Amino acid sequence: MNSGLNVKTFNFQLSTFNKTMTKFTPRPAQELILQYRHGTMGVSAVPGSGKTWTLSRLAADLIKSGTLDENQEILIVTLTNSAVDNFAARIDGFLSEQATRPLLPYYRVRTLHGLAHDIVRERPELVGLDSNFQIIDEREADRIRKQVANAWLDEHPFELDEYLNHELDENRLEWVRREKLPDLMQGIAMSYIRTAKDRQLAPDDVAQQLESLPLPLPLAAMGAAMYRDYQRALAYRGAVDFDDLIRLALMALRVDADLLARLQFQWPYILEDEAQDSSKLQQEILALLAGPATNWVRVGDPNQAIFESFTTANPKYLRQFVVQADTRRDLPNSGRSTQSIMDLANYLIDWSQAEHPVEAARDALAEPYIEPTPEGDPQPNPLDQPEAIHLIENKYSADAEIQAVADSLERWLPEHPHDTVAVLVPRNTRGFLLNDELRKRGIEPVDNLLRSSSSTRQTAGALGNILAYLSDPGAARKMATVYRVWRRAEREDADTWAIVEATAKILQGCAHVEDFLAPTPGMDWLDSLRDELAPVELDQLNEFRRVLRHWQKTIELPIDQMILTLSQEIFTEPNDLAIAHKLAVLLRRLHTTNPEWNLPELTGELAVIAKNERRFLGFSDDDSGFDPEKYRGQVVIATVHKAKGLEWDRVYLMSVNNYDYPSGMAYDNYISERWFIRDSLNLEAETLAQLRVAFGTDAYAWYEAGAPTEAARLEYVRERLRLLYVGITRARRELVITWNSGRNGEQQAAIPLVALQAFWEQQN
Repeated sequence: MNSGLNVKTFNFQLSTFNKTMTKFTPRPAQELILQYRHGTMGVSAVPGSGKTWTLSRLAADLIKSGTLDENQEILIVTLTNSAVDNFAARIDGFLSEQATRPLLPYYRVRTLHGLAHDIVRERPELVGLDSNFQIIDEREADRIRKQVANAWLDEHPFELDEYLNHELDENRLEWVRREKLPDLMQGIAMSYIRTAKDRQLAPDDVAQQLESLPLPLPLAAMGAAMYRDYQRALAYRGAVDFDDLIRLALMALRVDADLLARLQFQWPYILEDEAQDSSKLQQEILALLAGPATNWVRVGDPNQAIFESFTTANPKYLRQFVVQADTRRDLPNSGRSTQSIMDLANYLIDWSQAEHPVEAARDALAEPYIEPTPEGDPQPNPLDQPEAIHLIENKYSADAEIQAVADSLERWLPEHPHDTVAVLVPRNTRGFLLNDELRKRGIEPVDNLLRSSSSTRQTAGALGNILAYLSDPGAARKMATVYRVWRRAEREDADTWAIVEATAKILQGCAHVEDFLAPTPGMDWLDSLRDELAPVELDQLNEFRRVLRHWQKTIELPIDQMILTLSQEIFTEPNDLAIAHKLAVLLRRLHTTNPEWNLPELTGELAVIAKNERRFLGFSDDDSGFDPEKYRGQVVIATVHKAKGLEWDRVYLMSVNNYDYPSGMAYDNYISERWFIRDSLNLEAETLAQLRVAFGTDAYAWYEAGAPTEAARLEYVRERLRLLYVGITRARRELVITWNSGRNGEQQAAIPLVALQAFWEQQN
């Protein structure tokens, strides 16, 4: 493959991309936000309102205004890794419009974890960490939590029996203890540990407090034991998890006034995106960094707060900020959807506020309503098609709903080869079933939003190892590592890989690398191995020598072109090449920001990514910046949670019944309430409540078993209302909503869906 041609194509694409990024004509509501220059400002933004564009333009305008000193930056904090890349590209695009753009970027885009990492790395000793501390990813964290949960159950096999369904016989009880409790305990361990860290509680703090109480809190004590063992496992590895980063960043800012003052000067403006998903710790960190000047803009949509059931996030922090801010703004205009789809979403707000059967849930959704874009807007709303809205009343069985959606797609796809379409499901398992059915029919769906890739760190590691050798070409050990990288495709064959390892060890023993790569007559080190290696391995080493000589020539290229040239030769999978593309952009940006950096420093950045420290800076296994436009004419299957921030021409919402979207009625069932737990208790909620009670002012004045379960139900009802709102607003032109009666045929259509059906019937 001609790598030079690929580099030219890459540069052309980047140029075109940056030009496209600058085509932004602010709407009147956006213009008001762009007038901001100081103080606090809270912005409520509806789906598709262009909040990322607006914040990017505001950042560029603040940079262009000349108010920043040479060592100052605009700090942009966002939720996802793909948003990090989007912000950087758009700000760069806006800055490139001016004749003389700044020599330095003057901005920094971070997720909360990325920001916390930057802070902790400044002074790790402040928070009791070694300078070489590691960060474990979620997969490793899950593995450790599984170990500690299973260990607790092994040590206390009957301690949870009082919470088990009393109607179960002994055989059934034993089966539950063996098959069901481990998964439940892992979920409790995760929530307990995250909550404790969000409250800045170390394991010893929790244990001491529980011991000091006059009466026992057994569930809180159970969680404390797992928390202690989990943190011990991290300490043994010299590691922290992502929740630790946030906790420790706040600690560092509180204990080091000089560090805080320096960062307050460095970041005189803070722009926060997706603020509806802020946690208490995020708010405290950003409030400290904002400092006395308090130049802090928070933008988000509380109606799209759909993650608090799984994290410590809560939309109340943004709502309170908007009310108290110096300036309050709305972004109500959206060019994403037809008027009919906007009408449905707006009616869901009205209905939930006025008619939801559970009065306490009526605050789940709030204004602003979604409004169409103004006349003459460059992003006009699609032509309205009321006939493209289908709120299906049929009572499907679980299997029949799969068949009905597959039938519909089979009819629709041939007539719409250039349109985008997604099926949004409440949980992965439902998506997998649809995936299987479509494959049986010869339809190849796109289901990578149900799964996550694990290749980012491996890709960065492979490239990093090659660059590490090229920056130190006389190191035989690094050359041997590159040999393993070069032949990594053979790792699956144990016998072949054993030979590769043996050859790599021989390479590592090469005393003078130049005698292998560029031998003088009579000094060819490879000739000395002819009696030690089989002919096939000698041939491999000859080819490897040729490859290394070729790769050494790439050091004359700019870093981004060097990365792209190498990646074209060592990767074949599209996902690996896409990651290499992102790495090239990142390293080019870093080199622009740090022109004094040479290959060793840039190689170090790849090592950081490979060690998982850049997961939250634009590279992660679960956040690759999915683009629906790349899959026109194909069915994308995703959970509604994964679909947030995305849009399609046609959207199917499945399983909108009273199990997946409960409304708090007596006949509703809840996924977090397990059938084998007595009295429909949510054991996770009960455990967290006991932790909160232990650190309350009056530990036993208000705690009552079962009350936390009721409170958790209400929070879940609110979250599922917002999830339905998010699902509806993913659709541009066509929307199909179906429901099923569940595994046992007992479920009903979700009450909000019934309300939407009645509204739609009246309208049409």
